Amino acid sequence: MLLREDIEKREKETLSKFAVLSSESKGRVYPEEPDMVRTCFQRDRDRIIHSKALRRLMHKTQVFLSPEGDHYRTRLTHTLEVSQIARTIARALDLNEDLTEAIAMGHDLGHTPFGHSGEAFLNEIHPGGFSHNKQSLRVVDVIERNALGRTMNLTMEVRDGILNHSGPDKPFTLEGQAVRLSDRIAYINHDIDDAIRAGVIRGEDLPAECIKVLGSSHGERIDFLVKDALINSEGQPEIRQSAEAFEAMDELRNWMFDNVYRSPVVKQEKELFRIRSLIKSLYDYYHERPQELPEEQLLLLDKDGIDEVVKDHIAGMTDRYAIKLYTELFVPTGWKLDD
Repeated sequence: MLLREDIEKREKETLSKFAVLSSESKGRVYPEEPDMVRTCFQRDRDRIIHSKALRRLMHKTQVFLSPEGDHYRTRLTHTLEVSQIARTIARALDLNEDLTEAIAMGHDLGHTPFGHSGEAFLNEIHPGGFSHNKQSLRVVDVIERNALGRTMNLTMEVRDGILNHSGPDKPFTLEGQAVRLSDRIAYINHDIDDAIRAGVIRGEDLPAECIKVLGSSHGERIDFLVKDALINSEGQPEIRQSAEAFEAMDELRNWMFDNVYRSPVVKQEKELFRIRSLIKSLYDYYHERPQELPEEQLLLLDKDGIDEVVKDHIAGMTDRYAIKLYTELFVPTGWKLDD
């Protein structure tokens, strides 16, 4: 039988000097007895995988507000792609793959319904503003609880990686930095794939200089960017890219903002107006009627205040649940279409 102590011993013998060893974790906010079989990072990964917050990502939009078809990415499929890329980098660099996977699986738990548009509108409405990376940390620290009422109580390394997968600060672990880079690699490339499928752009529209460096296909670009990171990070105390790869990926990202993320085909004014109205209406409704919030969120009301708890409730919704709830609360019964 392979026990936790055996895995920890194997890590010490095989992992890079830059890797985080499970046995040397900075620990949890609330100390726990070690598990017999799993390391602390394996337990974190498992807690995230079994969480309600992760399951809800299946019905949260990635980019397209009303995608028709089964092949467009959701927040959950994005998470899986980030995890795959980050684990490849971690494995090749002899980093802690379990820590990497835990961070990747938890990095987007705080995302709102309706993709980046939902995040932008909630940021406008909520007095404290909104950022999904901070909300992801709040999900694992405060909101998500098991049947006994306990929070996830994740390790400091996983919490740091979740918080700093985007934003101005880098994670303090290389495993977290691998996830941060993998997030960018994944979303830029799969959003190109989805945009081509949707007819928003064509493959030949992509900037020629970027494609010359990165590759002409989805697989070629990911392969190039992963291998570039491996070559430039080997033996280094941080995850690095070559200047050529960084500049080409950044230019491609900017091109995507101009031609996809802000495209009138994707960001239809009528749809954006509806989504903003939906989010504001639900926010105002629960702000005025806190007694109608779910019981688990009512428990946080005295400690965190009405603004924070209503924000949590809206951010946790899936696209379809938000639409269903809005219909039930604001559309007169006589106007609702029959199923």
